Amino acid sequence: MPDVAVKKKRPLWYNLNLLDLPLPGLVSILHRISGAALFLFAFVLLYLFDASLASRERFDAMRAVVAHPLGKFVLLGLLWAFLHHLCAGIRYLFLDLHRGLDRGTARATSVAVLVVSIALTVVLGAALLW
Repeated sequence: MPDVAVKKKRPLWYNLNLLDLPLPGLVSILHRISGAALFLFAFVLLYLFDASLASRERFDAMRAVVAHPLGKFVLLGLLWAFLHHLCAGIRYLFLDLHRGLDRGTARATSVAVLVVSIALTVVLGAALLW
């Protein structure tokens, strides 16, 4: 049986601060958060879509909801979640094929995922929502 005094001291708490993570770890956590947001808000989007097809009056009501600044903000957030989840998912497909596993490439693809998803959100958000 190993001696208790020889054991390494373990930390009393883990620092889960997102700012201390390497960039690929941050992209991974954002991928999970965006997937959860897409799942949860899918029901809201389906309700909006169903209500918009029900009648002309419900379509006008849903159009007013989407035209409200808060509605646009939520839709813009969902657009970012979709685009980030898509870009990060493509990155993870390449990682599953053992491409880009070294530290430099993993960091570069993480930066690319963040830049492309934000740029596409700005471009598509401006085109679709305003």
